[in-house]
Amino acid sequence: MARVRRRPPDPAVKAEPAVAPAATEAGEPESPLQQLPTTRRAILNLLKRQGPLDAIAVAGALALTPAAIRLQLSHLEDDGLLAHRDEVAEGARRGRPRHVYELTSAAEALYPKRYGDLTTELLGYLGGPGATQVDELFEQRRQRRVAGALPKTAHLPFDEQVAALTAILDEDGYLAEAERLPDGSWRITEHNCAILTVAHGFSQACTSELAFIRDALPGASVRRVAHLMDGAHVCAYVVSPPPSSSPPT
Repeated sequence: MARVRRRPPDPAVKAEPAVAPAATEAGEPESPLQQLPTTRRAILNLLKRQGPLDAIAVAGALALTPAAIRLQLSHLEDDGLLAHRDEVAEGARRGRPRHVYELTSAAEALYPKRYGDLTTELLGYLGGPGATQVDELFEQRRQRRVAGALPKTAHLPFDEQVAALTAILDEDGYLAEAERLPDGSWRITEHNCAILTVAHGFSQACTSELAFIRDALPGASVRRVAHLMDGAHVCAYVVSPPPSSSPPT
């Protein structure tokens, strides 16, 4: 299955010792995530994209030895960026449980959430308390996003529309990627919620996001198949082409 990724891949990682990257030539301060050693940053990005994994799976994905990965996982856990739970491998009746690692809230905080931008936007629209005004606020935000997206998507063939929308979502901080499915539809996955704190308090944030994706892909069928608010580690949407552009059966 083809994948459309709108962020460059992480740099190739090497075994120990992990060395922190140098400062940028422009002298601009690096984000806390960029300041991490390359291998540890790659591990966090992998778990952010794929969800909880054990050391063997991480080692396989990053082409490093399990011993090197276990050392890095230990460092990340000591730093409070990872936590593990013990699981018995599926179908196994004996043996030691494996450690399955996942990001902590401290690690989640390393990824962009754009709280300041959204807060400013909400305050600009807000006219006072009340559910109706909250609905109106998110509706205005949806309309603004659609107005910015449609010129980049509406004139394109369906597959290119999906790629363009994925790029927009990625630029907005959602760590988005698109994967083509065998039936010609696409799965758009948001590995990071850029407005997670707001979404926890206001369900309109999630409703507005789904409506935005539907409006940015005119005529397409969009359904949400994974939701952070329901306990998934990502938000994901399956997007099917309009009937006129569906591949022949």
